[in-house]
Amino acid sequence: MELNGRILIVEDEESIRKFVKINLERDDFLVREAETGEKGLEIVQKEEIDLVVLDIMLPGIDGFEVCKRMREQFPRIGIIMLTAKSQDVDKIIGLEHGADDYMIKPFNPRELVLRIKSLLRRIEGPTIDDLNIITYGPFKMDAYSRRFYKNDKKIELTPTEFSIIKLFIENPGRAFNRDEVLNLVWGYDFIGDSKIVDVNIRRLRSKIEDQPSDPYYIETVWGLGYRWKGKE
Repeated sequence: MELNGRILIVEDEESIRKFVKINLERDDFLVREAETGEKGLEIVQKEEIDLVVLDIMLPGIDGFEVCKRMREQFPRIGIIMLTAKSQDVDKIIGLEHGADDYMIKPFNPRELVLRIKSLLRRIEGPTIDDLNIITYGPFKMDAYSRRFYKNDKKIELTPTEFSIIKLFIENPGRAFNRDEVLNLVWGYDFIGDSKIVDVNIRRLRSKIEDQPSDPYYIETVWGLGYRWKGKE
């Protein structure tokens, strides 16, 4: 049997872990479980994990801190956070700590599977036929190895951040609204807050701009969305 990916579920409620695990195993995912953030961090240190489904409310280290530590140590790992329906602020905090996506409890397990598959496609990147290197000013993007450089210094990007910067740098000067970014990057009809785009843009600016508060490359198009500065 060919595996679709290796998934770690970090969730203290056993019933939710088992429910998610059953649905993922039906789609040929290898699933590991952790009931605490500490155990989850231990597993990603010892085993090859492609994507983590991470609850925010955990005993001991909470999901925000786990997300932050995982992102620092494993920039390319996929992270989908689970958040309570009433806690809108948790979504933003989770994204700012490096999460790629979030799901609101209670959630449809099939939607979670679709989001996992979509995120894994972004992590895997293009095939060998799409091998190319794009340069723009001080930047160099290697689409095949999914590496991004500024002045020949590698910048660590999450899978989602890389997909956004790839979309922009391949379309300089074109303005994208938030819905277009969601559809082209997330790869499905996103059900949730479009702030997920804004948070990722803010993270990207903090990594690539000389002055993130006064961005030069990722421009805001007021009333619409964003664009990558066209060549002058």
